[in-house]
Amino acid sequence: MKEKKGKKGLKIFGIIVLILVILLLSIIGGTYWYVHSKLSKIEKVDINTEDLGISTNAEQNLTGYRNIALFGVDSRNNNLERGNRSDCIIIASINNDTKEVKLISVYRDTYMQIDGFGLDKVTHAYSYGSAELAINTLNKNLDLNIKEFVTVNFDAVAEAVNALGGVEINIETKEEMKYLNNYISETSKVTGIPSEKLTKTGKQTLNGVQAVAYSRIRYTEGGDYKRAERMRTVIQAMVEKLKTKSIGEINNFIDTVLPKVKTNIKTGEMISLIPEMMNYKITESIGWPYETKGITLDRWYGVPVTLENNVIRLHQEAFGETDYQVSEEIKAISNQIIAKTGYGK
Repeated sequence: MKEKKGKKGLKIFGIIVLILVILLLSIIGGTYWYVHSKLSKIEKVDINTEDLGISTNAEQNLTGYRNIALFGVDSRNNNLERGNRSDCIIIASINNDTKEVKLISVYRDTYMQIDGFGLDKVTHAYSYGSAELAINTLNKNLDLNIKEFVTVNFDAVAEAVNALGGVEINIETKEEMKYLNNYISETSKVTGIPSEKLTKTGKQTLNGVQAVAYSRIRYTEGGDYKRAERMRTVIQAMVEKLKTKSIGEINNFIDTVLPKVKTNIKTGEMISLIPEMMNYKITESIGWPYETKGITLDRWYGVPVTLENNVIRLHQEAFGETDYQVSEEIKAISNQIIAKTGYGK
């Protein structure tokens, strides 16, 4: 049994889209119409908020928190709808009073109950029913009040990195380089962007395709958890590179990124967030589930041990609910997982 916890200061592509880009727009300045024209490039959708699996308990107890789901999907045709797995799942939890932001990283292979599909990996929920079912799954299994989401295609990172002139990444081992080169061919084919393979390890400038390929490596030691770390490394490198760019170059970066984003947050609301965003501070990152155990059934799954215990701990640590008690529905799901896997207390 292992405890998995993300590092402080975690940043992923969804955070850049939702927070950094809005901050960059405020730095660039300009009129309301200028900012509006930029944010209008994002694909806007409506979802049925009545069918998101929010319990009465979560609706009441989490009123002080705005929880936003951030999905990174592995799309082969730039389609951000169903049919694409959410390889990266982050819940940005904003304390409305303190403006503190906690990032809850939900591991893609986590064994959960998905409405209409039974126990399965949480990454499949987006594929089965797009953002609406993915949000429903998170709300029902973690007892949350998520109503908003941001989705981005990770292939968009390739174009964004190229717009920055590449990023500095340290390739630590030959094994890492081997898997990276294997992903380069596939990523280049999907994105339509040509790229050469790497010939050495060590710190070097990676282009967009190489950076995406690096972030997809999951078969070295550390598996999917190490892959999540690589994603953070790429995004952190992008943030550092952005700091060196001129306003014109930042503007080009924004124009490259925003058309690749999908959300149900309205343009006007995003604009209204700009003054508040300046006060937001990422204070903690949480890797969830805290305690997992792997099992191979029809495929490999990361089993929360137990779901009930992991949800209780999440609400205590992330939301300060010291007397939190799980719902009967979560108890039932937790017991189903135990019955299926044999992984109890």
